[in-house]
Amino acid sequence: MSTVRVSSDKDTGVAVVTLDRPARLNAIDLTMAAELADVWRALRFDDAVRAVVLTGAGERAFCTGIDRNATVPQPSSPYMQDDPLLGVGPKANDLWKPVVAAVAGMACGGAFYLLGECEFLVADSTATFFDPHTTYGMVSAYESVLMAQRMPYGEAARMMLMGTAERISARRAFDLGLVSELTEPGGALAAAVVCAEVIAGYPAEGVQGTVRALWSAKQVARSQGFAQAPHLIALGNLPADRQAELFAARRSGEFRTR
Repeated sequence: MSTVRVSSDKDTGVAVVTLDRPARLNAIDLTMAAELADVWRALRFDDAVRAVVLTGAGERAFCTGIDRNATVPQPSSPYMQDDPLLGVGPKANDLWKPVVAAVAGMACGGAFYLLGECEFLVADSTATFFDPHTTYGMVSAYESVLMAQRMPYGEAARMMLMGTAERISARRAFDLGLVSELTEPGGALAAAVVCAEVIAGYPAEGVQGTVRALWSAKQVARSQGFAQAPHLIALGNLPADRQAELFAARRSGEFRTR
């Protein structure tokens, strides 16, 4: 069964890509990671699609990062660590068509690999944003690099360092500029599609060149940050069994939304 759904409207030129594991809060397992890469690369060759909307199935979450049940085989060498989420975004797969995110519910942790590669975010009022890494003894590296490019530094730092103790509300995310449009509950997808339809109506060459120019403005800093990430993770992460203990000891509902 596919974990990613794609629907496209040939009349408007808009494709909607849906993360489709609502029972797991759209967490990314290895199957979904591979399917996302395949979807983005396929869209490169579909000239009928000129803009994309990325969303998550269900009402509880856009995406909660990597599935805790996913087993990621790792080489024994500390110089060759594999992160399956590095290949899940559109830019990582050389797709330069504009991608608009439609966010409802939780977006946390590894979800930022996806949101960090979208052009802009539309969210409904149920959306919340947080990063649990530090709570569970892990370094937030790639996620921090991506969010520091989308938010004021102090706000990105607070989100990453406060872990599961705080969540950023949709309203706060809008005020910070992380979210470009805020809708009523259930309205994010429709609003994102409206934006995508406008963009898809413009000449594709100019749109895609603009996407590439916007990305190049921050690509150098991102590349430098990513280059440091594997070393920081290797140095700072607790052993997997200790991470699992901290995760098992978590208490639901003990967080502040601001």
